[in-house]
Amino acid sequence: MDKQDFFNGMSQAASTVSVITTDGAYGKKGVTVSAMTSVSADPPSLLVCVHHLSKACEVLQKNGVMAVNVLRDDQAFISDTFAGRMPAPNDDAFAIAEWDSAVTGAPLLRGAVVNFDCEIVKYFQSGSHFIFIGEVRDIRHQQHGQALVYANRAYGRAVGLDDFVKTPELDPHKPLLKIACYTTLGAFFMPRLIAQYRALYPDGQLKLFEGVQSELYHGLESGQYDAALMYDLGEQRHVKKTRLAEIAPHVLLPALHPLAHQAAISLYDLATEPMVLLDAEPSRSYFLSLFESEGIEPKIALRSKSFETVRGMVGNWLGYSLLTTKPANNMSYDGSALVSIPIKEQVEPSRIAYCTHADKAESEQNRAFKALCERFFLEGY
Repeated sequence: MDKQDFFNGMSQAASTVSVITTDGAYGKKGVTVSAMTSVSADPPSLLVCVHHLSKACEVLQKNGVMAVNVLRDDQAFISDTFAGRMPAPNDDAFAIAEWDSAVTGAPLLRGAVVNFDCEIVKYFQSGSHFIFIGEVRDIRHQQHGQALVYANRAYGRAVGLDDFVKTPELDPHKPLLKIACYTTLGAFFMPRLIAQYRALYPDGQLKLFEGVQSELYHGLESGQYDAALMYDLGEQRHVKKTRLAEIAPHVLLPALHPLAHQAAISLYDLATEPMVLLDAEPSRSYFLSLFESEGIEPKIALRSKSFETVRGMVGNWLGYSLLTTKPANNMSYDGSALVSIPIKEQVEPSRIAYCTHADKAESEQNRAFKALCERFFLEGY
């Protein structure tokens, strides 16, 4: 068995992320792990796996106590610090967060989804890792937030099972249309589409979801969504697409930028300018491909997954950006003046599609909303 194949296979298995901490006579240490699971409910116990070369490994053995701090989805920086991927201030990883002392004396991370305070009752080595079994002496729950998830060498978060959550304003006895859309398309198109749908079908029930491209595909395949308004990236398994529109990208600049007076801007003129990249797929790959097709390497200065954060950074002279959707207001959230200018080169447009599950019959409500979308884009929205 090839070890790299095993690593690649395990990287696809999603898991929560925890920081294991200990404190006592033999010192204070912490380490990030993704291998944590329950062992038994009687007695309450769990296990964690720690690499034998970790500095925390020997200290855990000698102190005999540990806290398992399950990280919240906005605490990836804590994971990276205790994993050694980010530098710690004065080499003290504990300095980046606030801590309490557990019953056992182990440090408890404030704001973690849950903290398990454990006495280590057994440990043994299996291959490259030590397995620590801890009996839980105390538990502290966080009332809000979701766990940080790690899979495919990237962080993520759990998606709520909305189909099983009651929404008080909806009538369970009436048909419900579950529509999803890509995040940046949602703010620009969905309010008008929903308003038109409500005007035509006053009693129609609709629930809106927003997400990134991969979430939308998974939601369609699983049946969580009836349809999704998203970018058309070619064939996808089990997804039927109805092309709605092609949108040409534009250059976003501060209103007083030296290039802002031009009727169109060449990508070559942007090669030496700092770029603020909309760092969310498929936008990231699409915008970078426009430069690649011209043999240009853009000078990326800043990145953000937020459409409005990108606009705000451009407005504050931190660089230009390429975008497709264009709000009616040429101002950023903080009041900075912006200007949108066409690209001079003939570039590939982005394409918007109405997507449904290829193997499932469309409801009357779904067909009506699709027809509305087709008319909306045909008339130039």
